[in-house]
Amino acid sequence: MNLFKFVFSILLLLNLLNAKDINPTFTYMAKGGVTDLVYSDNKLYAATAASSVDIFDIKTKTKINSIVLPKIKDFMGDIIDSKIYSVDVLGDKTLILSQGAKGGRAVNIYVNNQLKEIISAKKKMYIAKAKFIDEKTIIFALLSNEVYTFDLVENKILKIKQITHSKFSNFILTEDKNSIIIADESGNLHMLNSRTLEDIRTFENQNLDNVFQVDTKNGVIITAGQDRRSVVYHLNNSIVYYKTASFLIYSAGLSPSGKLAAYASNENNDVTVFNTVDKHDLHTLVQNPATLSNILFISENEIFVASDHKKINYYKID
Repeated sequence: MNLFKFVFSILLLLNLLNAKDINPTFTYMAKGGVTDLVYSDNKLYAATAASSVDIFDIKTKTKINSIVLPKIKDFMGDIIDSKIYSVDVLGDKTLILSQGAKGGRAVNIYVNNQLKEIISAKKKMYIAKAKFIDEKTIIFALLSNEVYTFDLVENKILKIKQITHSKFSNFILTEDKNSIIIADESGNLHMLNSRTLEDIRTFENQNLDNVFQVDTKNGVIITAGQDRRSVVYHLNNSIVYYKTASFLIYSAGLSPSGKLAAYASNENNDVTVFNTVDKHDLHTLVQNPATLSNILFISENEIFVASDHKKINYYKID
């Protein structure tokens, strides 16, 4: 068994050494540590832990705006920044999930230079992530792994579903937003219809512990696991495999075609980019300053990497 582990470690090391190191092409500076990234209409929206969503113009490489939320009082009565947990963009609307007073969570929509409250922090709903389904509907998940759909026009909850009794970790909507894939502490993935919340499929026994993140593009799913596994599911041909890292895998992402993937691969916060078809490692994205929070492909050869730091690294790969 020890010999097997030794040989496996050598093969893993050789594979990583074959990947070409790439330095950031450009670095954007957010107001605080970055918690979520969204790309829309040549703009990058960076949610931060410092009460702001910073907006960057990708063409000019400049920050063009910041949506600033009011500071809040913590349990001790001290004034602190409001952490933004997630952000989403649809047309001229920006959906913001943020930390509220004394531990609550608030959902707001920013439109016409104004914040409109959707769910008050006073309701004490411990929401972990919120995204648009369409202009009239959002979907959000609680830490308790309950998923809600919410009508923005009628201002009411439409559907509620308890996914499992494991703690919620992350979800991703498919590109058409018809399905949602939910990751939790169990390591399993649950695919549901995003509007009816009816079960579609469960993915089991690949990640053996908490899945920090999940992404999907073009019929491919990737996970970022506490068990140091980044699992790849090919839905069209039922192929499943995993890549193993030397450290906890906090983040993973897929290119628009699903042919390329990237995951946080070591304790230096480097990112390994690989081919999802032949599994070969291609590049290592280096110089990330802190624990990774987001890996976002905006094309087949452009990647943003964000972390618990103000720096957002942009990479152009071959």
